[in-house]
Amino acid sequence: MPNNESRSALPDGSKFVSPQGTRAIKGGIRPNALSGLPDAGRKPPWLRVGLPAGARYQDIRQIVDTHRLNTVCAESKCPNIAECWSRGTATLMLMGSVCTRACRFCSVSTGNPHGWLDPLEPARVAHAVALMKLDYVVLTSVDRDDLADGGAAHYAACIRAIHQRSPATALEALTPDFGGQLDAVATVLDAGLATYAQNLETVERFTHPVRDPRAGYAQTLAILAFAKRHAPATLTKTSLMLGLGETDEEIDRTLDDLRRAEVDVVTLGQYLRPSPHHLPVQRFVTPEQFLRYRELALGKGFLEAVAGPLVRSSYRAERVLERNNLGL
Repeated sequence: MPNNESRSALPDGSKFVSPQGTRAIKGGIRPNALSGLPDAGRKPPWLRVGLPAGARYQDIRQIVDTHRLNTVCAESKCPNIAECWSRGTATLMLMGSVCTRACRFCSVSTGNPHGWLDPLEPARVAHAVALMKLDYVVLTSVDRDDLADGGAAHYAACIRAIHQRSPATALEALTPDFGGQLDAVATVLDAGLATYAQNLETVERFTHPVRDPRAGYAQTLAILAFAKRHAPATLTKTSLMLGLGETDEEIDRTLDDLRRAEVDVVTLGQYLRPSPHHLPVQRFVTPEQFLRYRELALGKGFLEAVAGPLVRSSYRAERVLERNNLGL
């Protein structure tokens, strides 16, 4: 269960008022002893990327801005934003940009939306997806512990609206854990998905303090296992950040746990510190090491493993279906 600390205990030096009037904290974390640990230092050359550019990137950016869409690509400062948008893949963030949780790796703002939802969002998102002519869309969201179902019904409404406007577009839902409510997971799955994802984020030893106290290693595994049982034809997927201090043995054990939960796809990427108040980077994993982790995962029976310094949970998401002839 979460502790009883009020969100008002968060530092207020960077507060802002969201469009819905919700007071929130940018970055959403409390300073703590772990924040003060030494960082691994300057980023190595393989983590440097150019500024976003390209005609299709600019077109999608304009549509996103015009239709007031939140994208995790922008909110999480993803380094792959130009590549993915130029390839016809985008990750849209539902239910606003204020999260009720405060994970210590995440740059998304935290606060309490007080039950606010935009009833027009399903239609607006579906219209924007049709305009962008996307082949593959990842729907994700902030955590919404202020809603009884965690926002599952809203997810399902958005999925159905996109299906109606763009029936050829494949959909992935990268959801919150809904507080462990399996009926909420079923609501999302029953709306029709190519892929269902819930991120484990890190090895068991670092689940706390990396993730909010309301998240859990076993809880995420249980959600992924249920998703495969409930919708066997839907791919299940999760993501791990590396560089927080985990060992090779812990990575190996985590991959075994995921396979026992019948997870089909795993992505592994480098954790990058969003600000000095977030957890420090303990090591920069080399591209060669990421290749070895990918081979390790494939050897354990994952349908696909995508691993690399700049890989994020929805990076090249459409290629899993392409490579395995699963309908894209």
